[in-house]
Amino acid sequence: MRPDHDAAPHLPADDAATLASIPDCEQIDLLLPDMNGLLRGKRVTRDALDKVYRDGVCLPMSLIATDITGNTVEETGLGYDIGDEDRICRPVPGSLRPVPWSPRPAAQLLLSMEDAQGGMFEANPREVLKRVLERYAARGLKPVVAVELEFYLFDQRMDDAGRPRTSINPATGQRNTSTQVYYMEDLNDYRGFTDAVAAACRAQRIPADTAVAEYAPGQFEINLKHRDDALLACDDAIYLKRAIKAAAQQQGLMASFMAKPFADQAGSGMHIHASVLDADGRNIFASSPSAPADALKHAIGGLQRSDQDALLLFAPHANSYRRFVLNAFVPLNDVWGYNNRTVAMRIPHSDEANTRIEHRIAGADANIYLVTAAVLAGMLHGIEQGFDPGPPITGNAYDQTEIRTPYWREAIASFMESEFIREQFGESFRHIYGQQKLKEMHSFYTEVTDLEYAWYLRSV
Repeated sequence: MRPDHDAAPHLPADDAATLASIPDCEQIDLLLPDMNGLLRGKRVTRDALDKVYRDGVCLPMSLIATDITGNTVEETGLGYDIGDEDRICRPVPGSLRPVPWSPRPAAQLLLSMEDAQGGMFEANPREVLKRVLERYAARGLKPVVAVELEFYLFDQRMDDAGRPRTSINPATGQRNTSTQVYYMEDLNDYRGFTDAVAAACRAQRIPADTAVAEYAPGQFEINLKHRDDALLACDDAIYLKRAIKAAAQQQGLMASFMAKPFADQAGSGMHIHASVLDADGRNIFASSPSAPADALKHAIGGLQRSDQDALLLFAPHANSYRRFVLNAFVPLNDVWGYNNRTVAMRIPHSDEANTRIEHRIAGADANIYLVTAAVLAGMLHGIEQGFDPGPPITGNAYDQTEIRTPYWREAIASFMESEFIREQFGESFRHIYGQQKLKEMHSFYTEVTDLEYAWYLRSV
């Protein structure tokens, strides 16, 4: 039996049409992306959906900044200090999508959290990005954004030490051990997985257009088409990550966006492609390598001056920093160049009209909204201030620049002291996110690792 539209008068037209396309929809997942990018929320029945649109749904305010293990971070001030209060979370209009892998007809819906006064909570990651976009709009500008995500497919069963194992190739029956970048046979062998992801993307209107085998056994990348709505581009990426994990599980695999699961293999990155349109719809970066546009250079200059302050958004976890190693196509500098994968800000090969910046610093483990907000804020800061990025690098940037290896503790300190972060994203966000990461770091370093026993137990 098809749901009755008239029984849900508070749904926006787009969401009502989506609901009507899911015959006998039984349940809806209400999803609130937290600061780590994890999806928290509730599952409600179809009958409760109209009330959700009308009144919102209550969730603890502390959920937005729980640590990576799911515990409340009291230092944020969102826990006991306010009695662990609930806040109203309201649907993001137009975000209702089907859940094609569900055994029962189901849908999913993004939420956004309000503050105590009924406005949008300024530390909510989606709201952080929204405020950056409002500053672009005030200048008559509109960013165009596309997201690229790398990830690993693992065996669902860990090894005896609880560590991940590369997956068994569905075609050969052998465990993956070799690296064949952009190898078409790998895509053919994993066709069951890639076809399932493609089907989920079609059902959810996710504009994914490219899948490639990456630089390590069982590592893949899926790219999204560009959008002139950065919020929607990030919503797409949130749903894509969920679809990838679900498709992998159905194939007997585990998908992981961990930044560096293996010390001797490539890490997984999140690359943000960005350009900017003026009020007439023209790309202000449009130019040739021989005569780069001033706006392009200024935007890169802004990224150079803000990337250290924003590094904690690009590399939020302890494991994130293991990705920054030499000769692994990971930026260890803040330089730029044309068609060059050894730089932090790459200008991909394209015609002049489609000139764009590919920001290559962030790991796949980062929050998509916050990474995009940091990239766009840095670009706009550079455009406003007219920063000079210096000349583009030709050839191997590792050989021509000072190698910088970042550390988690330093990134947290830079973030918490940053005036750029405070000015761009607000003091509340700087405090909450900084305290969340500081608590995670302190908790991480209370653990005694196997390597410490191996090195020190008998020798000292």
